[in-house]
Amino acid sequence: MTQDELKQAVATAALDYIRPHLESDTVLGIGTGSTANLFIDSLAALRGQVNATVASSDASAERLRQHGIPVYDLNTVDQVDFYIDGADESNAALQLIKGGGAALTREKIVAAVARTFICIADESKLVHTLGAFPLPVEVIPMARSHVARELVKLGGDPVYREGVITDNGNIILDVHNFSIAQPLATEAKINNIAGVVSNGLFALRPADVLLLGTAQGVKTLRAS
Repeated sequence: MTQDELKQAVATAALDYIRPHLESDTVLGIGTGSTANLFIDSLAALRGQVNATVASSDASAERLRQHGIPVYDLNTVDQVDFYIDGADESNAALQLIKGGGAALTREKIVAAVARTFICIADESKLVHTLGAFPLPVEVIPMARSHVARELVKLGGDPVYREGVITDNGNIILDVHNFSIAQPLATEAKINNIAGVVSNGLFALRPADVLLLGTAQGVKTLRAS
């Protein structure tokens, strides 16, 4: 199977996972990126059963609306029952690196509110140690140089993502050559740097379920 076929398989599996739990008041959180887009397109088949979604980016919100699926501001809903999103990397504890699409802060907010966080990814995203994928860090523009210097002190090689402005009006530093043996501690350290809005480590709030697309079919993994 190609990577695109694996992504479609996990998007379909996520739809099957939530389908039995859909009620009139169910709120779905929807992520951002190529795999999340496939889930949005699959969700269109259930548009009559999906009465409320919240989106982690303007792009996802627009894609949902194009399918006739209602999108609400997170502040107007009482809860998010399921949050479905992809990942750039996952370890066995379902701690993730996210933010390749520069939506990490809003993704992290929706994940924090969600009762169940379902990550959908192909098998290439499952790794032993996080960090081969550059870690995105969202930064207030005036703090770019300061934050970069602090990230170097932590052992990383930050690179400014040219031409990218987040939906929140900030910039992204991608931290290369940064093996993350202690995701919980590293997430907290980076968040404590003045000028950091958030970073792409989802360790303090990992996924609850990982639907992993493999050549042998979709595997359902839970944190080990």
